[in-house]
Amino acid sequence: MRKIVVDDLSGPRIAALLREHVDEMRSASPPESVHALDLDGLRRPEVTVWSVYDGDELVGCGALKELGPTSGEVKSMRTAPAAQRRGVASAVLTHLTEEARRRGYARLYLETGSMDFFAPARALYTRFGFRLCEPFGDYLPDPNSVHMELALSPRSRPVP
Repeated sequence: MRKIVVDDLSGPRIAALLREHVDEMRSASPPESVHALDLDGLRRPEVTVWSVYDGDELVGCGALKELGPTSGEVKSMRTAPAAQRRGVASAVLTHLTEEARRRGYARLYLETGSMDFFAPARALYTRFGFRLCEPFGDYLPDPNSVHMELALSPRSRPVP
């Protein structure tokens, strides 16, 4: 049975999965275009990380970084290699989107690579309704980066 839980990043399995993520991002992108957060970056108070388990097996993770009271950014989406093509990324992205709505965000953003390596990720984000946008937050224009946004439906925001 699959479960998604907030992770305090203290366990060795999540540390290893995130280290693989950062290492892979560094191998796929030029150094100046790598925006993956390391463990210290993910431990910031504005970031929440969730881990996905199938039974006792850690199969993926994803994070939501608060950019402000009405927007957030998807960070650190990762599926364990042995769990690819099992719907983990879709489950994480669904969870992050639902959490963004619960928090009352009007927009959800992300940055990913422009190279062929990142084509499956861009296809996933497009299927979820993300559209290309200009750089947001502290991002600058970069030919190696693609910036995307998802407008979240106002009807799903909590009533104050």
